[in-house]
Amino acid sequence: MTDTDSSTTTAKAPTRRALLGWGGAGLALGAAAAGGTVAMSRAGGDVDPAAAESGAAVEFHGAHQAGIATPVQDRLHFASFDVTTRDRAAFVQMLKDWTEAARRMTAGKPVGEGAYGGPAEAPPDDTGEALGLKPSRLTLTIGFGPSLFEKYGEAFGIEGKRPAALVDLPKFPGDNLDKNRSGGDLCVQACADDPQVAVHAIRNLARIGFGKVAIRWSQLGFGKTSSTTPEAQTPRNLMGFKDGTRNIAGTDTARLKKFVWVDDKDGPAWMTGGSYLVARRIRMNIETWDRTSLQEQEDVFGRTKGTGAPIGKAHEHDEPFLKAMKPDAHVRLAHPDSNGGITILRRGYSFTDGTDGLGRLDAGLFFLAYQRDPRKGFIPLQRRLAAHDALNEYIQHVGSAIFAIPPGVRDARDWWGRTLFSEEA
Repeated sequence: MTDTDSSTTTAKAPTRRALLGWGGAGLALGAAAAGGTVAMSRAGGDVDPAAAESGAAVEFHGAHQAGIATPVQDRLHFASFDVTTRDRAAFVQMLKDWTEAARRMTAGKPVGEGAYGGPAEAPPDDTGEALGLKPSRLTLTIGFGPSLFEKYGEAFGIEGKRPAALVDLPKFPGDNLDKNRSGGDLCVQACADDPQVAVHAIRNLARIGFGKVAIRWSQLGFGKTSSTTPEAQTPRNLMGFKDGTRNIAGTDTARLKKFVWVDDKDGPAWMTGGSYLVARRIRMNIETWDRTSLQEQEDVFGRTKGTGAPIGKAHEHDEPFLKAMKPDAHVRLAHPDSNGGITILRRGYSFTDGTDGLGRLDAGLFFLAYQRDPRKGFIPLQRRLAAHDALNEYIQHVGSAIFAIPPGVRDARDWWGRTLFSEEA
Protein backbone atom coordinates (compact mmCIF):
# COMPACT_ATOMS: atom_id res chain seq x y z
CA MET A 1 0.00 0.00 0.00
CA THR A 2 1.76 3.10 -1.19
CA ASP A 3 0.80 6.58 -2.21
CA THR A 4 3.34 6.67 -5.06
CA ASP A 5 2.66 8.02 -6.92
CA SER A 6 11.93 -10.82 -35.12
CA SER A 7 9.99 -13.59 -36.79
CA THR A 8 6.32 -14.27 -36.36
CA THR A 9 4.41 -17.54 -36.33
CA THR A 10 0.72 -17.87 -36.98
CA ALA A 11 -1.03 -18.79 -33.75
CA LYS A 12 -3.49 -21.63 -33.99
CA ALA A 13 -6.60 -21.91 -31.85
CA PRO A 14 -6.74 -25.07 -29.73
CA THR A 15 -8.94 -27.66 -31.42
CA ARG A 16 -11.67 -29.67 -29.78
CA ARG A 17 -9.71 -32.85 -30.48
CA ALA A 18 -6.63 -31.38 -28.83
CA LEU A 19 -8.57 -30.48 -25.73
CA LEU A 20 -10.01 -33.99 -25.56
CA GLY A 21 -6.48 -35.35 -25.81
CA TRP A 22 -5.38 -33.11 -22.92
CA GLY A 23 -7.98 -34.70 -20.70
CA GLY A 24 -10.57 -31.95 -20.51
CA ALA A 25 -10.99 -29.57 -17.62
CA GLY A 26 -8.67 -30.07 -14.70
CA LEU A 27 -9.02 -26.85 -12.75
CA ALA A 28 -10.59 -26.33 -9.36
CA LEU A 29 -11.24 -22.62 -9.29
CA GLY A 30 -10.36 -21.04 -5.98
CA ALA A 31 -11.12 -18.26 -6.57
CA ALA A 32 -2.65 -0.95 -25.37
CA ALA A 33 -1.61 0.92 -27.62
CA ALA A 34 1.85 2.54 -27.82
CA GLY A 35 2.53 5.31 -25.33
CA GLY A 36 0.12 3.95 -22.74
CA THR A 37 -3.10 5.07 -24.37
CA VAL A 38 -5.81 2.47 -24.76
CA ALA A 39 -8.49 2.27 -27.42
CA MET A 40 -11.76 0.71 -26.33
CA SER A 41 -13.81 -0.28 -29.34
CA ARG A 42 -17.18 -1.69 -30.18
CA ALA A 43 -17.83 -4.18 -32.95
CA GLY A 44 -17.62 -1.44 -35.56
CA GLY A 45 -14.14 -0.47 -34.46
CA ASP A 46 -15.01 3.08 -33.41
CA VAL A 47 -13.77 4.50 -30.11
CA ASP A 48 -16.21 4.32 -27.23
CA PRO A 49 -15.61 7.02 -24.59
CA ALA A 50 -17.98 5.37 -22.11
CA ALA A 51 -16.29 2.01 -21.95
CA ALA A 52 -17.21 1.15 -18.38
CA GLU A 53 -20.91 1.66 -19.02
CA SER A 54 -21.02 0.00 -22.42
CA GLY A 55 -19.05 -3.14 -21.62
CA ALA A 56 -16.77 -2.37 -24.53
CA ALA A 57 -13.71 -4.33 -25.61
CA VAL A 58 -10.16 -3.17 -24.91
CA GLU A 59 -7.79 -3.48 -27.87
CA PHE A 60 -5.65 -6.59 -27.40
CA HIS A 61 -2.81 -5.65 -29.76
CA GLY A 62 -0.25 -2.95 -29.09
CA ALA A 63 3.33 -2.09 -28.25
CA HIS A 64 2.57 -2.76 -24.57
CA GLN A 65 0.31 -5.35 -23.02
CA ALA A 66 -3.13 -4.15 -22.01
CA GLY A 67 -3.92 -4.30 -18.30
CA ILE A 68 -1.07 -2.06 -17.20
CA ALA A 69 -1.78 1.54 -18.18
CA THR A 70 -5.34 0.57 -19.19
CA PRO A 71 -8.09 2.29 -17.15
CA VAL A 72 -8.47 0.02 -14.12
CA GLN A 73 -11.47 -2.31 -14.20
CA ASP A 74 -13.48 -3.21 -11.11
CA ARG A 75 -12.71 -6.96 -10.85
CA LEU A 76 -9.63 -9.16 -10.87
CA HIS A 77 -8.76 -12.83 -11.20
CA PHE A 78 -5.01 -13.26 -10.90
CA ALA A 79 -3.43 -16.68 -11.41
CA SER A 80 0.11 -17.91 -10.90
CA PHE A 81 1.11 -21.08 -12.77
CA ASP A 82 3.81 -23.71 -12.42
CA VAL A 83 5.14 -25.32 -15.61
CA THR A 84 4.68 -29.11 -15.74
CA THR A 85 6.44 -29.96 -19.02
CA ARG A 86 10.02 -29.81 -20.24
CA ASP A 87 8.93 -30.00 -23.88
CA ARG A 88 9.86 -26.64 -25.37
CA ALA A 89 7.75 -27.09 -28.50
CA ALA A 90 4.69 -27.98 -26.43
CA PHE A 91 5.16 -25.00 -24.12
CA VAL A 92 5.63 -22.55 -26.99
CA GLN A 93 2.55 -23.95 -28.72
CA MET A 94 0.60 -23.42 -25.50
CA LEU A 95 1.66 -19.77 -25.45
CA LYS A 96 0.43 -19.42 -29.04
CA ASP A 97 -2.84 -21.15 -28.16
CA TRP A 98 -3.23 -18.93 -25.10
CA THR A 99 -2.67 -15.84 -27.22
CA GLU A 100 -5.36 -16.82 -29.69
CA ALA A 101 -7.79 -17.61 -26.87
CA ALA A 102 -6.99 -14.27 -25.17
CA ARG A 103 -7.43 -12.43 -28.46
CA ARG A 104 -10.93 -13.87 -28.80
CA MET A 105 -12.02 -13.55 -25.16
CA THR A 106 -10.99 -9.90 -24.87
CA ALA A 107 -13.12 -9.22 -27.94
CA GLY A 108 -16.11 -10.91 -26.29
CA LYS A 109 -15.89 -14.02 -28.48
CA PRO A 110 -15.87 -17.67 -27.36
CA VAL A 111 -12.68 -19.71 -27.45
CA GLY A 112 -12.20 -21.80 -30.60
CA GLU A 113 -15.47 -23.19 -31.98
CA GLY A 114 -17.46 -22.23 -28.91
CA ALA A 115 -19.26 -23.87 -26.02
CA TYR A 116 -21.81 -25.95 -27.93
CA GLY A 117 -22.70 -27.34 -31.35
CA GLY A 118 -19.69 -29.60 -31.73
CA PRO A 119 -19.30 -33.37 -31.45
CA ALA A 120 -21.00 -34.81 -28.40
CA GLU A 121 -18.02 -37.09 -27.76
CA ALA A 122 -15.57 -34.21 -27.21
CA PRO A 123 -15.46 -31.40 -24.66
CA PRO A 124 -16.37 -28.00 -26.11
CA ASP A 125 -13.66 -25.47 -26.96
CA ASP A 126 -15.17 -22.96 -24.51
CA THR A 127 -16.53 -23.56 -21.01
CA GLY A 128 -19.57 -21.39 -21.73
CA GLU A 129 -20.14 -19.34 -18.58
CA ALA A 130 -19.46 -16.06 -20.42
CA LEU A 131 -22.01 -16.71 -23.18
CA GLY A 132 -24.22 -13.66 -23.61
CA LEU A 133 -21.94 -11.41 -21.57
CA LYS A 134 -20.24 -8.31 -22.94
CA PRO A 135 -16.43 -8.07 -23.14
CA SER A 136 -16.59 -5.94 -19.97
CA ARG A 137 -13.22 -4.34 -20.78
CA LEU A 138 -11.45 -7.66 -20.18
CA THR A 139 -7.67 -7.44 -20.32
CA LEU A 140 -5.26 -10.36 -20.01
CA THR A 141 -1.64 -9.71 -19.08
CA ILE A 142 1.05 -12.41 -18.99
CA GLY A 143 4.36 -12.49 -17.11
CA PHE A 144 7.33 -14.82 -16.56
CA GLY A 145 8.77 -15.50 -13.10
CA PRO A 146 12.41 -16.02 -12.07
CA SER A 147 11.79 -19.75 -11.53
CA LEU A 148 10.96 -20.24 -15.23
CA PHE A 149 14.52 -19.33 -16.10
CA GLU A 150 16.01 -21.23 -13.16
CA LYS A 151 14.16 -24.51 -13.74
CA TYR A 152 13.60 -24.52 -17.50
CA GLY A 153 16.34 -22.31 -18.93
CA GLU A 154 18.18 -25.15 -20.64
CA ALA A 155 15.07 -27.15 -21.63
CA PHE A 156 13.36 -24.12 -23.16
CA GLY A 157 16.44 -22.57 -24.72
CA ILE A 158 16.24 -19.40 -22.61
CA GLU A 159 19.50 -19.75 -20.70
CA GLY A 160 21.12 -16.38 -20.22
CA LYS A 161 17.91 -14.53 -21.08
CA ARG A 162 16.76 -13.84 -17.52
CA PRO A 163 16.72 -10.06 -17.12
CA ALA A 164 19.00 -8.64 -14.45
CA ALA A 165 16.02 -6.67 -13.14
CA LEU A 166 14.04 -9.89 -12.57
CA VAL A 167 15.53 -10.38 -9.12
CA ASP A 168 14.33 -12.60 -6.32
CA LEU A 169 12.60 -10.28 -3.88
CA PRO A 170 14.37 -10.01 -0.53
CA LYS A 171 12.65 -10.85 2.74
CA PHE A 172 11.42 -7.59 4.22
CA PRO A 173 10.93 -6.97 7.95
CA GLY A 174 7.48 -8.15 9.01
CA ASP A 175 6.96 -10.50 6.06
CA ASN A 176 5.05 -13.67 6.92
CA LEU A 177 4.92 -15.20 3.46
CA ASP A 178 2.92 -18.31 2.64
CA LYS A 179 4.88 -20.30 0.05
CA ASN A 180 1.57 -21.63 -1.30
CA ARG A 181 0.53 -18.06 -2.14
CA SER A 182 3.89 -16.92 -3.48
CA GLY A 183 6.05 -17.27 -6.59
CA GLY A 184 5.23 -19.02 -9.83
CA ASP A 185 6.80 -19.74 -13.22
CA LEU A 186 4.35 -17.49 -15.03
CA CYS A 187 1.24 -15.47 -14.28
CA VAL A 188 -1.88 -14.17 -15.98
CA GLN A 189 -3.70 -11.10 -14.70
CA ALA A 190 -7.35 -10.95 -15.81
CA CYS A 191 -9.15 -7.66 -15.17
CA ALA A 192 -12.76 -6.94 -16.16
CA ASP A 193 -15.85 -5.10 -15.00
CA ASP A 194 -17.74 -8.40 -14.72
CA PRO A 195 -16.24 -10.98 -12.33
CA GLN A 196 -17.61 -13.88 -14.36
CA VAL A 197 -15.80 -12.64 -17.46
CA ALA A 198 -12.50 -12.51 -15.55
CA VAL A 199 -12.96 -15.97 -14.01
CA HIS A 200 -14.01 -17.41 -17.39
CA ALA A 201 -10.76 -16.15 -18.92
CA ILE A 202 -8.47 -17.75 -16.33
CA ARG A 203 -10.50 -20.96 -16.34
CA ASN A 204 -10.17 -21.37 -20.09
CA LEU A 205 -6.44 -20.61 -20.14
CA ALA A 206 -5.85 -23.14 -17.36
CA ARG A 207 -7.90 -25.68 -19.28
CA ILE A 208 -6.00 -25.11 -22.51
CA GLY A 209 -2.75 -25.40 -20.59
CA PHE A 210 -3.60 -28.74 -18.97
CA GLY A 211 -0.54 -30.99 -19.10
CA LYS A 212 1.77 -28.02 -19.66
CA VAL A 213 0.99 -25.81 -16.68
CA ALA A 214 -0.97 -26.03 -13.44
CA ILE A 215 -2.40 -23.36 -11.16
CA ARG A 216 -0.05 -22.69 -8.25
CA TRP A 217 -2.27 -20.11 -6.56
CA SER A 218 -4.87 -17.55 -7.55
CA GLN A 219 -6.55 -14.48 -6.13
CA LEU A 220 -9.92 -12.89 -6.75
CA GLY A 221 -10.15 -9.14 -6.24
CA PHE A 222 -12.88 -6.52 -6.22
CA GLY A 223 -13.19 -2.79 -5.78
CA LYS A 224 -10.06 -1.45 -7.44
CA THR A 225 -7.91 0.43 -4.93
CA SER A 226 -5.95 2.43 -7.49
CA SER A 227 -6.88 4.31 -10.62
CA THR A 228 -4.99 5.20 -13.81
CA THR A 229 -7.66 7.78 -14.70
CA PRO A 230 -7.04 10.80 -12.44
CA GLU A 231 -10.21 12.54 -13.57
CA ALA A 232 -12.24 9.75 -11.95
CA GLN A 233 -13.02 9.52 -8.26
CA THR A 234 -10.15 8.00 -6.29
CA PRO A 235 -11.18 4.58 -4.95
CA ARG A 236 -10.97 3.60 -1.29
CA ASN A 237 -9.31 0.59 0.29
CA LEU A 238 -10.87 -1.61 2.98
CA MET A 239 -9.54 0.73 5.65
CA GLY A 240 -11.82 3.40 4.25
CA PHE A 241 -9.09 5.69 2.91
CA LYS A 242 -8.61 6.94 -0.61
CA ASP A 243 -5.72 5.03 -2.14
CA GLY A 244 -3.37 5.82 -5.00
CA THR A 245 -4.08 9.55 -5.24
CA ARG A 246 -0.73 10.18 -6.93
CA ASN A 247 -0.83 7.13 -9.21
CA ILE A 248 0.54 7.46 -12.75
CA ALA A 249 -2.17 8.30 -15.27
CA GLY A 250 -2.60 5.92 -18.19
CA THR A 251 -2.38 8.89 -20.54
CA ASP A 252 0.80 10.35 -19.02
CA THR A 253 3.17 9.02 -21.67
CA ALA A 254 6.19 10.84 -20.25
CA ARG A 255 5.89 9.30 -16.76
CA LEU A 256 5.01 5.89 -18.19
CA LYS A 257 8.16 5.98 -20.30
CA LYS A 258 10.27 7.08 -17.37
CA PHE A 259 8.91 4.78 -14.67
CA VAL A 260 6.99 1.87 -16.24
CA TRP A 261 8.14 0.76 -19.70
CA VAL A 262 11.46 -1.03 -20.19
CA ASP A 263 13.68 0.94 -22.55
CA ASP A 264 15.87 -0.60 -25.25
CA LYS A 265 18.88 0.61 -23.27
CA ASP A 266 17.79 -1.34 -20.18
CA GLY A 267 18.15 -4.83 -21.68
CA PRO A 268 17.60 -7.54 -22.52
CA ALA A 269 16.22 -6.80 -25.98
CA TRP A 270 13.26 -9.17 -25.60
CA MET A 271 11.90 -7.01 -22.72
CA THR A 272 11.86 -3.69 -24.60
CA GLY A 273 8.36 -2.25 -24.24
CA GLY A 274 7.59 -4.52 -21.32
CA SER A 275 7.53 -3.90 -17.58
CA TYR A 276 8.05 -5.67 -14.25
CA LEU A 277 5.24 -6.67 -11.91
CA VAL A 278 5.42 -7.13 -8.16
CA ALA A 279 2.37 -8.81 -6.62
CA ARG A 280 1.90 -8.80 -2.85
CA ARG A 281 -0.99 -10.20 -0.84
CA ILE A 282 -1.35 -7.83 2.11
CA ARG A 283 -3.66 -8.90 4.89
CA MET A 284 -5.27 -6.15 6.94
CA ASN A 285 -5.96 -6.52 10.64
CA ILE A 286 -9.46 -5.23 10.05
CA GLU A 287 -10.81 -5.80 13.56
CA THR A 288 -7.93 -3.91 15.21
CA TRP A 289 -8.20 -1.08 12.69
CA ASP A 290 -11.94 -0.74 13.24
CA ARG A 291 -11.34 -0.11 16.97
CA THR A 292 -8.72 2.58 16.30
CA SER A 293 -9.63 6.24 16.78
CA LEU A 294 -10.23 8.43 13.75
CA GLN A 295 -7.35 10.69 14.77
CA GLU A 296 -4.89 7.80 14.86
CA GLN A 297 -6.18 6.43 11.55
CA GLU A 298 -5.57 9.78 9.88
CA ASP A 299 -2.15 10.12 11.52
CA VAL A 300 -1.18 6.66 10.25
CA PHE A 301 -2.02 7.52 6.66
CA GLY A 302 -1.20 11.22 6.67
CA ARG A 303 -4.51 12.04 4.99
CA THR A 304 -8.00 12.92 6.18
CA LYS A 305 -10.51 10.11 5.90
CA GLY A 306 -13.33 12.20 4.50
CA THR A 307 -11.81 14.10 1.58
CA GLY A 308 -8.46 12.35 1.33
CA ALA A 309 -6.67 15.70 1.66
CA PRO A 310 -3.09 15.59 2.94
CA ILE A 311 -2.80 16.59 6.58
CA GLY A 312 -2.91 20.38 6.80
CA LYS A 313 -4.41 20.80 3.31
CA ALA A 314 -8.00 21.23 2.13
CA HIS A 315 -8.31 19.07 -0.98
CA GLU A 316 -7.26 15.57 -1.98
CA HIS A 317 -4.97 16.61 -4.83
CA ASP A 318 -3.29 19.47 -2.97
CA GLU A 319 0.46 19.04 -2.88
CA PRO A 320 1.22 17.47 0.50
CA PHE A 321 3.35 19.26 3.06
CA LEU A 322 5.21 16.22 4.32
CA LYS A 323 6.60 17.84 7.45
CA ALA A 324 3.06 18.44 8.68
CA MET A 325 2.63 14.67 8.95
CA LYS A 326 4.03 12.39 11.62
CA PRO A 327 7.48 11.00 10.72
CA ASP A 328 6.08 7.48 10.34
CA ALA A 329 2.97 8.46 8.36
CA HIS A 330 2.43 6.25 5.32
CA VAL A 331 2.10 9.09 2.80
CA ARG A 332 5.21 10.84 4.11
CA LEU A 333 7.33 7.70 3.85
CA ALA A 334 5.95 6.58 0.47
CA HIS A 335 6.03 9.96 -1.27
CA PRO A 336 8.51 10.27 -4.16
CA ASP A 337 10.09 13.30 -2.46
CA SER A 338 11.06 11.04 0.44
CA ASN A 339 12.51 8.36 -1.84
CA GLY A 340 14.64 10.08 -4.43
CA GLY A 341 11.72 10.30 -6.87
CA ILE A 342 10.81 6.57 -6.83
CA THR A 343 7.48 6.12 -8.62
CA ILE A 344 5.50 2.99 -9.45
CA LEU A 345 2.21 2.35 -11.21
CA ARG A 346 -0.36 0.60 -9.03
CA ARG A 347 -3.34 -1.63 -9.95
CA GLY A 348 -4.34 -3.03 -6.55
CA TYR A 349 -7.61 -4.71 -5.56
CA SER A 350 -9.38 -5.44 -2.28
CA PHE A 351 -10.06 -9.05 -1.32
CA THR A 352 -12.06 -10.96 1.28
CA ASP A 353 -11.42 -14.70 1.51
CA GLY A 354 -13.68 -15.81 4.34
CA THR A 355 -12.31 -15.98 7.89
CA ASP A 356 -9.15 -17.27 9.53
CA GLY A 357 -10.92 -19.68 11.88
CA LEU A 358 -10.60 -17.25 14.79
CA GLY A 359 -13.54 -15.05 13.87
CA ARG A 360 -11.45 -12.55 11.95
CA LEU A 361 -11.87 -11.61 8.30
CA ASP A 362 -9.18 -12.80 5.92
CA ALA A 363 -9.27 -9.53 4.02
CA GLY A 364 -6.95 -6.89 2.68
CA LEU A 365 -5.21 -5.59 -0.40
CA PHE A 366 -3.86 -7.54 -3.37
CA PHE A 367 -1.12 -5.11 -4.32
CA LEU A 368 0.00 -4.98 -7.96
CA ALA A 369 2.80 -2.61 -8.92
CA TYR A 370 4.31 -2.13 -12.39
CA GLN A 371 7.68 -0.50 -12.86
CA ARG A 372 10.63 -0.19 -15.20
CA ASP A 373 13.04 -1.84 -12.73
CA PRO A 374 12.03 -3.27 -9.32
CA ARG A 375 15.58 -2.73 -8.04
CA LYS A 376 14.93 1.00 -8.39
CA GLY A 377 11.20 0.88 -7.65
CA PHE A 378 9.41 -1.47 -5.30
CA ILE A 379 12.40 -2.92 -3.45
CA PRO A 380 13.94 0.27 -2.01
CA LEU A 381 10.49 1.69 -1.40
CA GLN A 382 9.30 -1.38 0.49
CA ARG A 383 12.50 -1.52 2.53
CA ARG A 384 11.74 1.96 3.82
CA LEU A 385 8.07 1.22 4.49
CA ALA A 386 8.76 -2.13 6.16
CA ALA A 387 11.20 -0.50 8.56
CA HIS A 388 9.30 2.63 9.53
CA ASP A 389 5.65 2.76 8.37
CA ALA A 390 3.07 3.18 11.16
CA LEU A 391 0.69 1.19 8.97
CA ASN A 392 2.67 -1.97 9.71
CA GLU A 393 0.81 -2.32 13.00
CA TYR A 394 -2.35 -3.02 11.00
CA ILE A 395 -1.11 -5.00 7.97
CA GLN A 396 1.07 -8.01 7.13
CA HIS A 397 2.50 -9.15 3.79
CA VAL A 398 1.53 -12.83 3.42
CA GLY A 399 2.07 -13.51 -0.30
CA SER A 400 4.67 -12.33 -2.80
CA ALA A 401 5.71 -12.77 -6.43
CA ILE A 402 7.63 -10.96 -9.16
CA PHE A 403 7.29 -11.34 -12.93
CA ALA A 404 8.82 -9.97 -16.12
CA ILE A 405 6.00 -8.65 -18.30
CA PRO A 406 7.00 -8.90 -21.98
CA PRO A 407 5.94 -6.31 -24.57
CA GLY A 408 2.56 -6.40 -26.23
CA VAL A 409 1.28 -8.63 -29.01
CA ARG A 410 1.77 -6.49 -32.11
CA ASP A 411 -0.68 -8.09 -34.58
CA ALA A 412 -2.68 -11.19 -35.45
CA ARG A 413 0.50 -13.18 -36.25
CA ASP A 414 2.26 -12.30 -33.00
CA TRP A 415 2.00 -14.26 -29.73
CA TRP A 416 2.74 -13.95 -26.03
CA GLY A 417 6.43 -14.45 -25.31
CA ARG A 418 7.57 -14.45 -28.96
CA THR A 419 10.41 -12.02 -28.22
CA LEU A 420 11.73 -14.40 -25.55
CA PHE A 421 11.25 -17.73 -27.32
CA SER A 422 12.03 -16.80 -30.93
CA GLU A 423 15.41 -18.07 -32.08
CA GLU A 424 16.22 -14.57 -33.35
CA ALA A 425 15.42 -12.90 -30.03
